[in-house]
Amino acid sequence: MAATGVEAAFRMLEGRWKMVIIFHLFDRQVLRFSELERAIPGVSQKMLIQQLRDLERDGIVERAVYPQVPPKVEYRLTAWGQAMCPALDALLEWAVQRPQIR
Repeated sequence: MAATGVEAAFRMLEGRWKMVIIFHLFDRQVLRFSELERAIPGVSQKMLIQQLRDLERDGIVERAVYPQVPPKVEYRLTAWGQAMCPALDALLEWAVQRPQIR
């Protein structure tokens, strides 16, 4: 049963840029599309859009569109997305403790 839950969680977070997007949103709270694009120089516009749509579909990120010209679109983590913070902090702590490999 636990393996099924882990698989589902990994499916939501799989993708080269999703974790990077999530970490940027943890750091800055709210980011416009262009700010995310500048913060992640290796990602193409098409891929960033796709990854953001996936995260939005899975309830991790919410998108706010403001009716103005030009359109203003902001992204933020949902409350459920923010609840990942302790798990991600633990993952970072684990990575820091990696033994040196010769």
